[in-house]
Amino acid sequence: MSLEKAMAADICNFSVAGGVQLSCYRSDPGDEASGNRPLILLHSINAAPSAMEMKPLFERFADSRVVYAPDLPGFGRSQRGDLPYSPSFYAQVIADFLMQIGGPAPDVIALSLTSEFTARALRDNGAVIHSLTLISPTGLGRNQPPSAEVGARINRVLNIGWLSRGLWRALVSRRSIQYFLNKAFYGPVPEALVDYAVATTREPEAARAPFAFLTMQLFTTDALTLLYESLQVPTLLLYDQDPNISFECVPDLLDNNTLVSAEKIVPTCGLPQWERPEETFNALIRFWGESR
Repeated sequence: MSLEKAMAADICNFSVAGGVQLSCYRSDPGDEASGNRPLILLHSINAAPSAMEMKPLFERFADSRVVYAPDLPGFGRSQRGDLPYSPSFYAQVIADFLMQIGGPAPDVIALSLTSEFTARALRDNGAVIHSLTLISPTGLGRNQPPSAEVGARINRVLNIGWLSRGLWRALVSRRSIQYFLNKAFYGPVPEALVDYAVATTREPEAARAPFAFLTMQLFTTDALTLLYESLQVPTLLLYDQDPNISFECVPDLLDNNTLVSAEKIVPTCGLPQWERPEETFNALIRFWGESR
């Protein structure tokens, strides 16, 4: 693995979903973590995600809690290549990972599309957690994604050799990555975030998982009803604006699941842990205190 670490922390490895290698950053605060639940940080899914997206949260809580920040399969330092990328696959990955860390039931923070995977892991895979925070979650807009079958057909077209190579080069150029991060950021984007996003796309087999995302194969139709309304743990939504998704259904979710609360971190565009870190940290600390 030539990709440098996203943060100064120990790395541990797990075998999940039938032998897939999962690389994970882990903090070790020693006695300072006594009595505190583990904290799990799950990055988003896009063309160039990694645990780097969760770095501000990792660094804020690493001195007082055991914090785990995995790179999900297909991204970062974890296994890539020809894997069965799908919502059920990522749900199984998350459930297997949570089972292996042991200890008290953890608090989990999931970003964007990984919110859907985490809710599915709780519903279908027996994952056990104490609380869940969803940052800018997908699946709460009125517009629905196409079916997985439609996405699979699009994916077959895009995976024609010359077409996929050309599309991938255009998508992950530094200019393109900078453009998309600028859209998802209120204020200047840290260069370190851009640099690492670019670096992750230069690894072998880097295009496989992003193509599953780009062809809409990783989204769940009617996630509100099928996933979020079935949540049975205290859940906090942190959101404001997002250039790629919308949140019109948040009031419906709050009406239909009394375990869910929501707080706007204003002004932000999808990455409040980077854009408004102190407000984000304080919202989390309040929520964890209330859900003990």
